[in-house]
Amino acid sequence: MPVPPRESWRVRRNLEKILALLAEHCRKATFFMLGSVVENDPALAPMICSAGHEIASHGYSHRLVTDLTPQQFRDELQLTEQLLVEQTGQRPFGYRAPQWSLSEQNGWAFAILREQGYRYDSSLNPLPFVGCSRGSRTAYRLEGQGTGLWEIPPMVTRSWMGNLPTGGGWGFRFFPFRMICSTIEAYNRRHHPAVLYLHPREVDPTGPRLDLPALKRFVSYGTRTDATPRLSELFRRYQFITLKELVDQWQLAS
Repeated sequence: MPVPPRESWRVRRNLEKILALLAEHCRKATFFMLGSVVENDPALAPMICSAGHEIASHGYSHRLVTDLTPQQFRDELQLTEQLLVEQTGQRPFGYRAPQWSLSEQNGWAFAILREQGYRYDSSLNPLPFVGCSRGSRTAYRLEGQGTGLWEIPPMVTRSWMGNLPTGGGWGFRFFPFRMICSTIEAYNRRHHPAVLYLHPREVDPTGPRLDLPALKRFVSYGTRTDATPRLSELFRRYQFITLKELVDQWQLAS
């Protein structure tokens, strides 16, 4: 995937906007961080940790897990962890694969996550094309190579067309707000967390865009509206905690 020149990056500005929004509503979040971004701007991870949020790993290079060997995957985990520990004194316990590229087909990655001390993964998006469309919509304990690891998929909305990506990305901004709220409440009625996700660019509707093919451009940017108003309203309506806090609760209950 092409990368814009670093002088056009607005990650810190957008991160500050997200942190201010969370602080305004006294909400906590999990930040999946790329090692390469952390390395480029060492102020980001300390900003997040000092505000009481969780840092987790998004790998180092944003290369898909399907393009990595097991050793390369392990190296990326270790490098990102090293950077985060050096900058914050905290290590990541959660992982999310770039572009949802971890699946049962590369299940060896789950074993490596366990070996490296990770407690949960949040990569198995139950969507067609970009994830595991037949996968679970709710959190569960992995078996086999990832035994003991929690899998925490993002929220989706069931429909006659299949699962819809209401939990984040373009779908979070595109689908009706009432649909997102009703899905959150449906998850909660069954005592499941509704996991939402956000990219920094989604609070920056005037930011730079990559020159991508039409379909990838829509998936990446959608209508490119600002997600901030929806986030503010959700923060007013619902309680939010970090994924690590969820796993801690499940561990105590088991």
